[in-house]
Amino acid sequence: MSDSTSQVSQKTRPAHNPEPAEAGAPASSAARSRNRIGQISVGAILSLLMAAIIIPALIFAVMLLQRNNQAQQEMVSTLAEATAGSIAETVDRQLSGMLTTLRVLATSRAIGSGNLADFYYRAGKALEGSDAFLIVTDENLNQLMNTRVPFGSPLGKISDVETARKALASAEPAVSGAFYGQTAQRWVFNVILPVRVDTGQVRLLILTQDAERLSDSLASRNLRGGWNAVLVDGDGTVLTSSYMTSDIGKPFFLAEATSKSEAGSTVRDSVELEGESYETIRSSSSRSDWETIVWAPTAVVQAPLERTLRVLALGGLTIIALGALLAWVLGRQISKPIRRLARDARRLGAGERVEPVEYPVAEISTVSMALAQASVDRQAAENEIRFLMREVAHRSKNQLTVVSSIAKQTARHARTFAAFQDAFQKRVHGLARSTDLLIAGGAVGVELRELIEAQIEPFRPTDLERLEIKGTPFRLSNQAAQTLGLALHELATNASKYGAFATPSGRLTIQWKRSQGQLDLLWREFVPRLRRRTVTPGFGTEVIERMLGGTLDAQIERVIHPNGLECRFTIPIARLEPERADAEGDGDEP
Repeated sequence: MSDSTSQVSQKTRPAHNPEPAEAGAPASSAARSRNRIGQISVGAILSLLMAAIIIPALIFAVMLLQRNNQAQQEMVSTLAEATAGSIAETVDRQLSGMLTTLRVLATSRAIGSGNLADFYYRAGKALEGSDAFLIVTDENLNQLMNTRVPFGSPLGKISDVETARKALASAEPAVSGAFYGQTAQRWVFNVILPVRVDTGQVRLLILTQDAERLSDSLASRNLRGGWNAVLVDGDGTVLTSSYMTSDIGKPFFLAEATSKSEAGSTVRDSVELEGESYETIRSSSSRSDWETIVWAPTAVVQAPLERTLRVLALGGLTIIALGALLAWVLGRQISKPIRRLARDARRLGAGERVEPVEYPVAEISTVSMALAQASVDRQAAENEIRFLMREVAHRSKNQLTVVSSIAKQTARHARTFAAFQDAFQKRVHGLARSTDLLIAGGAVGVELRELIEAQIEPFRPTDLERLEIKGTPFRLSNQAAQTLGLALHELATNASKYGAFATPSGRLTIQWKRSQGQLDLLWREFVPRLRRRTVTPGFGTEVIERMLGGTLDAQIERVIHPNGLECRFTIPIARLEPERADAEGDGDEP
């Protein structure tokens, strides 16, 4: 028994042999190398996860910033367009005001009568504090008076001859462009009104003003984002500029590159000049051929977006670098415990005991505890397997002993080989039915009622009223069930041949009860017109007397009544209980 147990133990723990493990090390290493092909580490997975989270967020942020910047640029452009229109309207109001002033002055009787001295005095008072000056010319464009200088000072022809002639020819008010005034010695512009006096002659009332005074129309405008404003005349000469005041009187550098707008309209355009790109908005005056141009370099307009994108790119790269570093750190924190779990798993496969380890990651700790519990369960299972194999060996020996005894006793009482074969086969089948119950019951034993029903089943009559089985639940040990099963089989066989089951009117009653530490089992047959026969001790009698009496310490009473057989068995419960029987069985092992 000890040899077989040691062999089983060696077979269940093959991994403890170091030589096969060392010999197979290169092969297993190569297999692991092949298995790693196409695999990915935890750190790489975390890096990909970080990238999958960060990169779409950055792309979305870039798209969002671009759309936001476009919206802001559109808003600024719309504001610049509104500013251009507002400047044009302001200039128109200023020109209209100057023309209204001229018309009011033209109603003076002094100009109609030719009293220029009085008219000079009245005009000076009217224009005081307005930064504007009045000039009166004849039809030949000679200056008759100029409030910029004292009355009577020598004066020549006006500087802006072209606009004056246009006014004379059309007899309509005219607005000049920017020109350098000889009397003012600076860049000015004129608003001219032709007036016919009492003598029938035509006089030109000219209201002149310094061009730089128009800067007030630009200074109050809210220009942001690199936008600038400039007011130019019909020839593209700068009247005033928010960019540089020194540009007054100079040609505006974008005047020819952009499309001229129609009177009272606004035009937005993008132009290229000397390799540079500019955004322009032109709004024309309805009172003159002047234009307000709001402009900005395209690079300046787009600079906020570029700066934002650079900051976003730098921040994104920083976040990606930090994410990669964090993924690497987390990967090490996860991969190291996983490698240890792999070692523990190999130890578990080798049958070694694995101790649980607390890891920072709760899920890994759970796996470690599961591996440790699995190692405990495996060792317990191996111990149970070894125990069961010892139990199987022990029971097999007992079974072989019983079969050997059955064969000997059957052969001793059989008259022919056919009788021996039939009796031996039936008794082995009865033993098999008991064994089936033993296997089904396992360590907890066999229920007495199930054992009785299994042994009587082959002989059970079709009329259920001829068989009565009653008693309290009682569980037998495996050894007791095997012994008692053989006795019940012999009694059932005898009843089928000579007793209760041999005649159609026979009955059998089996009942049991507990009484003062004993189990009382009664087998009572009722056979009308029982035929008397010579009773000789057979194998059944030996089983009942030797096995029940000797193995289970049973007291047996056997009485043949006129109407049938009665057998009463009184067995100590201690010899039948599973726990006591299993303990004795373990003690019998070598």
